[in-house]
Amino acid sequence: MSLRVVVIGAVALGPKAASRCKRLMPDAEVILIDQAPRISYGGCGIPYFVSGEVNRIEDLQTTPYGTVRDAEFFKTHKGGITVLSQTRATAIDRTAKTVRVEDLRTGAVSSLRYDKLVLGMGSSAHCPPIPGVELAGIGPATNLDEAEAIRNAVSGGQVNNAVVIGGGFIGLEIAVALGDMWGIPTAVVELAEHILPGFLSPALARMAARDLEDNGVTVYSQEKVLRFEGHNGRVTKVITDKRELPADLVVMAAGVRPNSEIAKAAGIACTERGLIIVDDRMRTSDPDIYAGGDCVSITNQVTGKPGWFPLGSMANRQGRVIGTNLAGGDAVFPGAVGSWGIKLFNQNAAGAGLTIESARREGYDAIVAHVEQIDRAHFYPDKSLMVLELVVERSSRRVLGIQGMNANGDALAARINALAPLLARKAVAADVSNLEVLYSPPFAAAMDIINVAGNVAENILEGRNIPVTLEEFEALWADRDSNDVCFIDTRVNRDAEHMVAKFGGRLLNIPQDEIAGRLSEVPADKPVVLICNTGLRSSEAQLNLAHKGRKNDVRSVPGGWSSVKKLGIES
Repeated sequence: MSLRVVVIGAVALGPKAASRCKRLMPDAEVILIDQAPRISYGGCGIPYFVSGEVNRIEDLQTTPYGTVRDAEFFKTHKGGITVLSQTRATAIDRTAKTVRVEDLRTGAVSSLRYDKLVLGMGSSAHCPPIPGVELAGIGPATNLDEAEAIRNAVSGGQVNNAVVIGGGFIGLEIAVALGDMWGIPTAVVELAEHILPGFLSPALARMAARDLEDNGVTVYSQEKVLRFEGHNGRVTKVITDKRELPADLVVMAAGVRPNSEIAKAAGIACTERGLIIVDDRMRTSDPDIYAGGDCVSITNQVTGKPGWFPLGSMANRQGRVIGTNLAGGDAVFPGAVGSWGIKLFNQNAAGAGLTIESARREGYDAIVAHVEQIDRAHFYPDKSLMVLELVVERSSRRVLGIQGMNANGDALAARINALAPLLARKAVAADVSNLEVLYSPPFAAAMDIINVAGNVAENILEGRNIPVTLEEFEALWADRDSNDVCFIDTRVNRDAEHMVAKFGGRLLNIPQDEIAGRLSEVPADKPVVLICNTGLRSSEAQLNLAHKGRKNDVRSVPGGWSSVKKLGIES
């Protein structure tokens, strides 16, 4: 008798596992079930359908060759996989090895026998029980039906003001879609201290928020939604603990929760958070049941602890591992470091591993190397200033994470992709300094920014570079009445003269290559903060002063005026 495989969930992981199993074991009977009418689609493309950049909803469901991945596709092109759409799995009987299912069109209930079972139910939008949440015009944007409803409302002229609840990936992508392509006044309300919490440092998050604000999306952080108000059953206002916001569209993007209820009810081991526990073969506590995607916990390869990475790329890779093992293979999924990226307006953000804040919460004594440099050769015409933050453990010098922002998204992704594999291998700062990366003027500088980030991290660890954080600089710079700190611009005169003229006696100009010979102009009775355009010349000036005995009271601003301006600090 051939192996019978039942797969619950047919968006990302399920179709990949089913197709891989059928490819390796053509005689297997594979049944793919999902409660939605449409299956196997690119959910991460939903914001781009809402914006209109993706013209048809069907484009999210097609192969690269234009074929729609529907039931007939899996039957004809995937070796006879049976698809039961609009069918909900309601219970698992592990003893009898059956799944009880309900046909949502007819209400008919039946049981499906399995030899092996795959759980790929994904996740659902977290919708807090806020008073008024049932009003029309309020909902998530996590599936094709929800995406169509938003797009139809927007294109039909029904939306004059939009509010997005949540400043994570989905929330910001939807906000950009509404503000950029449709010109709809849009606000983002985030409960945490800043947008993209856990993924960007406060400084980088401020840069991201400023990009949104400069393009018409208002960001309200550290703000709680208290209730929704409406008229004739439709939302008209969002009431927070600080303000009222007009809204005839509210997108709920306050995180997601795993769809694991059916697994928990069947006695399959789950975490307290409700994530299904799997081993490195993607097996659950029941050896005949596999699971993957947004509903499982896998190893965080940076911390070694259980982690959660609800990403479509992760689900597809895990699906291949599961499909291989269903067919008798021995494939391994070792875990992840959590690489991510997001397109904003004029900027893009990306990262992998831990931020400086999350590293410290995990108990690491960590430092951050904040660098800003052109992403191509300085003489190449098409270039942009990129910001990177490299997070490194002080004692071991192990690299724990990297995050960055840049106008050229492909250039930023290349740097994150280069470093992400090293995080799992416990690379140290010197490995980043010496990392071999492609060099050609249209793509990178001869001393690439990722190597520079490693160099800066090593200099900080060795005490050669003593940075003042951007937040500390902001506080010092804002104290206009204080003369307790000496600020020195280390750029050449022609580059610094407009700043010196603007800020008078608060800012001196001593070029980096002259500072050792003009030591008498550097006050000896107060701390000194050095700044240039990106931080390179100010750090060199810091070394020059250290050689002259001025070390502990001299600090350099990482990222220089460029990062200061991106934060919105008056300059």
